[in-house]
Amino acid sequence: MPKVWHGLIREYKDFLPVTDKTPVVTLQEGNTPLIPTRRLNMAINPDIEIYLKYDGANPTGSFKDRGMTMAVSKAKEQGAKSIICASTGNTSAAAAAYGASAGMEVFVLIPDGKIALGKLAQAMAYGAQVLQIHGNFDEALTLVTEISAGFPITLVNSVNPFRIEGQKTAAFEVIDQLGFAPDYHFLPVGNAGNITAYWKGYQEYLAAGKSRKTPRMMGWQAAGSAPIVLDQIVENPSTVATAIRIGNPASWKGAVAARDESGGKIDSVTDEEILAAYRMIASLEGVFCEPASAASVAGLIKSNKAGLFNPGDKIVCTLTGHGLKDADVALSVIDTPQTVDAKLPSVLKALGF
Repeated sequence: MPKVWHGLIREYKDFLPVTDKTPVVTLQEGNTPLIPTRRLNMAINPDIEIYLKYDGANPTGSFKDRGMTMAVSKAKEQGAKSIICASTGNTSAAAAAYGASAGMEVFVLIPDGKIALGKLAQAMAYGAQVLQIHGNFDEALTLVTEISAGFPITLVNSVNPFRIEGQKTAAFEVIDQLGFAPDYHFLPVGNAGNITAYWKGYQEYLAAGKSRKTPRMMGWQAAGSAPIVLDQIVENPSTVATAIRIGNPASWKGAVAARDESGGKIDSVTDEEILAAYRMIASLEGVFCEPASAASVAGLIKSNKAGLFNPGDKIVCTLTGHGLKDADVALSVIDTPQTVDAKLPSVLKALGF
């Protein structure tokens, strides 16, 4: 009989700060596919192995569900009645969904006009009170931090340590699915909580004897939003990859530690490189991710051109969110449907028959 997945808190409880008294708020997140690539692999480098960790398959369509199940469960355990976050989109969707499941009030601050409509629709549908501010994500995060410090409301951005605890389970899954840790792990870097969390997970599985090594952590920022690469805050970050349009990452120190301790790298890719990878992932593998997700594969392509890899290297690329999160970008960079008469000759001609 197939094993029933119970959500990542119950599956990995021995590695998480929970007890039997923790009220688990779950939407059965986790257990997302680790997809071995074939056509993408051949297009980039047939001598290495490339896997896609597709966290767009989580309940609200992004990796944020991993951290949110922990943050909301612990908030509920501590008696919280409401939660708040700043968001470029995915965090707001996850907070709103898990808050709704927990019966909590949810408040969200987003940058005005700089959030993908799919993500905004999710937050609104789940019942959150959403405020758009005339400012960027970093200003929104400052505001919600001040509000949570002065009022009885729990902050669930990645500065909340329970978020990192939940997100580290993705590293556990990679090792469980592969049977070992990869040589390299590529992922997008925005607020930098994910690279921090993955590294924590890899280290914990190593310490527990569940793997023999840890991968080199390879983080990729968008060129117009690359504060860690530039080693300075970016006041007005700009990129088509809205999920990583962040100029002052909350987990900056954690990301740098992950890079340095693993012998990895944090670098940047242009919007053109991100969109090229975005199209390749969909057209070659049938996997539709949001633009920010493709920064990991864009970074892999850039690293391969620089001669980084040895034959046989095994690389995992995290795809952080589903493509339907930001359908507007897809329609702006991919051909629109051709319109023809509803007559067989017209259709056959258009199809090339």
